[in-house]
Amino acid sequence: MTAVAPKPAAKPAAAKPRKKLPKELAVITADNCTGCEACVEVCPVDCIYKVPGEDMPGLQSFCDIDLERCIGCKLCERWCPWDAIDMVPTQQVAQAVAEKGGPPGYVEKNWDKLVAAAQTIAEIAWEQSQATKK
Repeated sequence: MTAVAPKPAAKPAAAKPRKKLPKELAVITADNCTGCEACVEVCPVDCIYKVPGEDMPGLQSFCDIDLERCIGCKLCERWCPWDAIDMVPTQQVAQAVAEKGGPPGYVEKNWDKLVAAAQTIAEIAWEQSQATKK
C-alpha cells in the first residue's frame, strides 16, 4: 500500500477591496433570530455565522452577518423562517446594524466591530452614489 502525502493547506486569499457594493445588504435582527441556521446553510459566500451564548450558556444563540463579505443575494432573507433578516439599502446599513438588537453584553462587547464595518460600507456606498451623479 502506497502512502499518499496530504495536500498542502490552501493559503487564505487576501481580502480584495470591493469594486462595487451591492444595492442592499442583509442585517439580522438578533431579537427575532432563533439560531436555526437556515440562513447559514443557503449563504453562497459563507458570510453568516452563529453567535454562541458566550458568557451566558443559557442564552439562546443567534446568527450574525459579516457585512464585508455579504453580496446582497437575498437568499438568507428568503429562507429565514422567523423573518429575522432584512435587506437594507447599503447607505443605511450602519443605522440598521446599530438598531438590530441582541444581548446587551454581546452588543456592548462587539459594538466597534459590528458598527465600524457597517459605517465604512455605508460611507463607500454614499461616495459611489455621489460619483455616479457627476
